[in-house]
Amino acid sequence: MLRAFLDFHRATLAMKCEGLTDEQLRRRSSPPSTLTLLGLVRHMAEVERTWFRRVIDAEDVPLVWSPDGDYQVAYDASGATRAEAFAAWQDEVEHSRRIERAAASLDVTGYQPRWQAEVSLRLVMLHLIHEYARHNGHADFLREAIDGTVGA
Repeated sequence: MLRAFLDFHRATLAMKCEGLTDEQLRRRSSPPSTLTLLGLVRHMAEVERTWFRRVIDAEDVPLVWSPDGDYQVAYDASGATRAEAFAAWQDEVEHSRRIERAAASLDVTGYQPRWQAEVSLRLVMLHLIHEYARHNGHADFLREAIDGTVGA
């Protein structure tokens, strides 16, 4: 069930971006906010990488767009392209899926340094569902502002 909900939310984010140009994907709907659809895709690549690879798999890998660990860098999509952002995001999603499927159970744990706590794979999957759901709400508004498209 967790896998199905997480994949639903991943697919929803991709659907919100379908059929748009790079320029449209970079469009800010509510200046001065810099939030864009492309920025959300880049951010979710960082989220997938952090929670699955860095926390659960304990990989020593930097963030995708910030070697200094600044999560805000991903939101700046001003020079980004669909090809670059989606390739990174899809790569991280595939890593996440491999890690989740290889885990002995949802009780497998990893250390989350920002929380200073051990967290289970179950919690990680729930956290990502929450993160995608929240950002898919943002994506609804962003997409509607671009071309009027609404709905999941």
